[in-house]
Amino acid sequence: MKTIRSLALGAGAGFITLAVFVQGFLPAFTPESRDNKVTRAARNELGAVKWVWYEASDYTPLEQRGRQVYIREGCWYCHSQYVRPVTGEDLRWGPVSEAGEYHFDAPHLFSTRRIGPDLTRVGLKFADGWHYAHHWDARMVVPDSNMPSFKWLFHQVRIPVRKEGDEYRLGEQPELARYFTMEPEPQVLLFPNQAGLAFADPHGREGKIPGTPVLELRHFKEPPALTAITLVVPSAEMVGLVAYIQKLGSNRGAWRDVFEPQNLAVSVMEVPQTLRLVERGDEVYRQRCVGCHGDKGDGNGPAAAFLEPRPRDFTEPAFKFRTTPSGSLPTDGDLFRTITRGVRWTAMPTWHELPEKDRLAVLQFIKTFAPDVWKEGVEPPILIPEPPRATPELVARGKELFQKAKCWECHGQEGKGDGPSAGQLRTDAKLPIRPTDFTRGQFKGGSHVRDIFRTMTTGLNGTPMPSFSDSMKEDERWAISYFVLSLSAFTDPLTGQKLRLDAQTRALLNRPETAADARYAYDPARGEELVAGPLEFHRYRFGLRGGRRE
Repeated sequence: MKTIRSLALGAGAGFITLAVFVQGFLPAFTPESRDNKVTRAARNELGAVKWVWYEASDYTPLEQRGRQVYIREGCWYCHSQYVRPVTGEDLRWGPVSEAGEYHFDAPHLFSTRRIGPDLTRVGLKFADGWHYAHHWDARMVVPDSNMPSFKWLFHQVRIPVRKEGDEYRLGEQPELARYFTMEPEPQVLLFPNQAGLAFADPHGREGKIPGTPVLELRHFKEPPALTAITLVVPSAEMVGLVAYIQKLGSNRGAWRDVFEPQNLAVSVMEVPQTLRLVERGDEVYRQRCVGCHGDKGDGNGPAAAFLEPRPRDFTEPAFKFRTTPSGSLPTDGDLFRTITRGVRWTAMPTWHELPEKDRLAVLQFIKTFAPDVWKEGVEPPILIPEPPRATPELVARGKELFQKAKCWECHGQEGKGDGPSAGQLRTDAKLPIRPTDFTRGQFKGGSHVRDIFRTMTTGLNGTPMPSFSDSMKEDERWAISYFVLSLSAFTDPLTGQKLRLDAQTRALLNRPETAADARYAYDPARGEELVAGPLEFHRYRFGLRGGRRE
């Protein structure tokens, strides 16, 4: 017995020592543990996405503050931050994690439990407003979530409401001066939900929100009789937490633009609206969509108070993303594409993880909110031809046409969405709408040149963006489309800052024949040699895929 006990104790001590060595010391001797470079997807000046080895960036003070809140509140108990090269995780979450992504993490937050989804690639998947709603009450946006509420990270102000004729106005509340500058301009529109909950978005800023809050009820067809609203303002800690979450995965750049599971291009399809399919769509809608789009499908779900732009109103026929002519309804394929891809830079995420039949069912269910609208059927889609070959001359011509067509009046001279008319733009429902900032590369209808061309051809129903199919020739629309994409060339989609790449590297990545993809990224330090990423190198070594060895 003494011998067995001694052997057991010795074996236990040996295994503990081995574990400490393997996990505590050995990683420090591997080159990857000291490298802060990762493979990053970057759009080049001709609209293509190429991969390049690039240094990961450190957290800003605001993001670092948010990271401390994330640790303090125990978010890492349930959420991991590591995409593993097994069981198709790269098809679910995004590119497999690389060592350089964690260079600035101390401590690491890999975690091992996935009670909630992995957050390695959550950055820029949702707009800020979705995250604020999620932390206020997770079940607003994910009805089956078991995440607790974090309401102590918000300030709350109760404001009386008075009725003047047919309009409702905010009553006096001196406490508002703690959160707003109270200057006459700009007006900060508050869109309360049915329960009277309203939200003021700081747009990533700390300190007071510029402007004066104003009550807005035009999103209701029948405004509720409000005597007071509860205004929710995120604390500085909450602002930091959202900034940290948006940072996660951003060191890999514009990877979503080439993420195969959500890059669906189908548009010509028709799904029979059977009773069984509609019933299934009802179930999916109640589980996934009702928090934003509401029980009536009018875009007035409980979470909508937090969201900008507001969720789609399915009771109206104005659908933006279509292949059909201006003013028309979308095809089933158009709806399926939008549900699968999501709408970038908004609270509408990609739903590629939902079973295909669930996505088909829910697109048929949303038609039941306005059956009369869909009775007349859908017009045939416009054929989107193959794009011409991208050249510097075509981009230069697009720049000239951008000026000639006065696109800059809304989108700005540099495409930042800050043109002289930007502040006056309204939707058909008389609600404010901002032009797209092209420099971030976050295109709501898709980031391929075909998507930009489709938008220019069909317009965006319900918005000031018209169709240019009659006023511009096809080759002119292609030229402008390529120029619009070039405005986000070599840009960080999170910060909008240009990547620090030398002229030789940019020139090589601009060459169509440079096959710098997710498997073999270009490393400026090695000249024109393409270097296998960690996952592809692992596959090569073990004979899982052929290729060039590092």
